[in-house]
Amino acid sequence: MGSDRHGALIRAALALLECERACLLRGDLSGVAALAREKETLAAAFAEAAGEADPAAIAALRDRAARNRDLLDAAMQGIRRVSARLSAYRQVQRSMDTYDPQGRRATIAGASMHRLERRA
Repeated sequence: MGSDRHGALIRAALALLECERACLLRGDLSGVAALAREKETLAAAFAEAAGEADPAAIAALRDRAARNRDLLDAAMQGIRRVSARLSAYRQVQRSMDTYDPQGRRATIAGASMHRLERRA
């Protein structure tokens, strides 16, 4: 009876990790966040059934969770890069530093614009 429950937990966790992966590949971070409650519930159920663990199934879960973690890390890195790029763009709009032939810095104040430049 216990192994049936554990097998169902493994299947549910694998399905959840695949759903999370699909959300990550689509860039649907709100979908990933929505799955957090289900992941917590499954983690609690696994904690209760810890004695019934199948090492091969646990290894498969660990591998898929690591794959999703890598995808999430890449998504977060992309978000940080976009944020830094937009911050640099806003800074250039406010002012720009230039250097004369002697290496002295001069700051040129920019006009405040509230629209994003579009590129082809």
